[in-house]
Amino acid sequence: MSWVHVFKRSCIAFVLLLMLASGALARYNPDQAVFAQFESNKPYTGAGHNRIDVLITETLREQSIAPANTCSDGVFIRRVFLDVIGRLPEPDEVRRFLQSRMPRKRAVLIDDLLKRDAFADYWSLKWCDILRVKAEFPINLWPNAVQAYHRWIYDALRDNMPYDQFAQELLTSSGSNFRVPQVNFYRAIQGQEPAAIASAAALTFMGARFEQWPEPKRREMEVFFSRVAFKKTAEWKEEIVYLDPTPADSLIATLPDGSRVQIKSDQDPRVVFADWLIAEENPWFARNIVNRVWAWLLGRGFIYETDDIRPDNPPVHPKVLTYLEKELVKADYDLRHIYRLILNSRTYQQSSIPRSNHPKAEMLFAQYPVRRLEAEVLIDALCWISGTRETYSSMIPEPFTFVPEEHSSIGLADGSITSQFLEMFGRPARDTGLESERNNQPNDAQRLHLLNSTHVQKKIERSKRISNLIRAAKGNRRIVIGTIYLNVLSRYPTQAERIAAEAYFKTKGIGSRNGAIDLVWALINSKEFLYRH
Repeated sequence: MSWVHVFKRSCIAFVLLLMLASGALARYNPDQAVFAQFESNKPYTGAGHNRIDVLITETLREQSIAPANTCSDGVFIRRVFLDVIGRLPEPDEVRRFLQSRMPRKRAVLIDDLLKRDAFADYWSLKWCDILRVKAEFPINLWPNAVQAYHRWIYDALRDNMPYDQFAQELLTSSGSNFRVPQVNFYRAIQGQEPAAIASAAALTFMGARFEQWPEPKRREMEVFFSRVAFKKTAEWKEEIVYLDPTPADSLIATLPDGSRVQIKSDQDPRVVFADWLIAEENPWFARNIVNRVWAWLLGRGFIYETDDIRPDNPPVHPKVLTYLEKELVKADYDLRHIYRLILNSRTYQQSSIPRSNHPKAEMLFAQYPVRRLEAEVLIDALCWISGTRETYSSMIPEPFTFVPEEHSSIGLADGSITSQFLEMFGRPARDTGLESERNNQPNDAQRLHLLNSTHVQKKIERSKRISNLIRAAKGNRRIVIGTIYLNVLSRYPTQAERIAAEAYFKTKGIGSRNGAIDLVWALINSKEFLYRH
């Protein structure tokens, strides 16, 4: 297929995109009900909603900021699918949800998504970024350790392991990195010295930048990891993580909160640290994870950056953060309880269309923040829409690095296994465990790839899904257009969009199949598809 053909088709798709935009600018107009459910002009008080909304509304009222209206059902179903399981909803799921008159249908859908195995798939991706799950340089877990580690993370999330147990197992386990997956927490660090381990522990479980601490405080933290040792085995690339058994005197150490502890010679210093970390009164542990979960669901934490918690970086909603911390402890560290509280809040379910031009409106969560889909979510969505597969590769082929084409990008265990698309769209390298490693900022190369590449063009033109929906419509353009919108944008087209699309389908020489292909191509290049909103 020549580049001339691809360029020509991409130009046609771009023209259609412009036609749809000119005929449907109302999509981004607050007067349209596509994005929001419009409420009375009476100031919102938070009454009848959960504690999150009451506390956030207090701050917004103090700042004279009007919160956005509640998002429409069409926006909500797409948003919650992407935010909870990283996938688009099936058209039948959208139809059923939009037609339902059940008062609590949003809460029911949230509960359903939290129970799906796809929840563990998607959140394993998040945790693998933080825990640096990667086979090759500079982490060097090696492929079989990666598979074991990823499976342990997945099982913990699927089974809803309490978060305090999750952290404790990672910090205190010993054994083979092939047979005791949790010890890969120590293997997945650039360095085996106490300072490197202490830095990773502080970043992961306290949301703190260890390097910014005063040197005496860093030295004290290192004591808790001073007896961690590593040794090779006869098995290829296996390594044992263990507590150095060499006789040692008891230690006097200072915890990050300033309290002094004595560690006996027969005690594991890591256990002493972990016991302090997961204690109810700990000032970092619960705060760090609820701040992360909020950021994962709403694009930004109460404390920004998410992994930079320190006294001189205060939260924007301290009362809400404290409330969620206490709720996590009260729920015995059940993270799904926190997801459920946030997802059911009016704050989460707001429209992305602001009702205030106050400069702090978005920072204070007066609207849902618009942000681009992650690289893995985006390519999986494109493959799902087109009914095609993606090819992955590893720079250093080894056993366990082969990935079947039907495998999703979200489900990739190994950060070393990648593709040109994933790298172009900002997938993190998993070298540091910092949230900032993921780059979700759009650029010109990404725009050109989506609009003018054989990669995307082949996916659309060879799409079994598009062929099947054209066949099922039996020549009815209205049905074709409506079904394409349901598949790509998870909603029905507006009247203006339908008119614009039908006019394009009637253009001489286009035909139903070419019209459908061009419509799909135009819609996947729209901001509505590329962004969470």
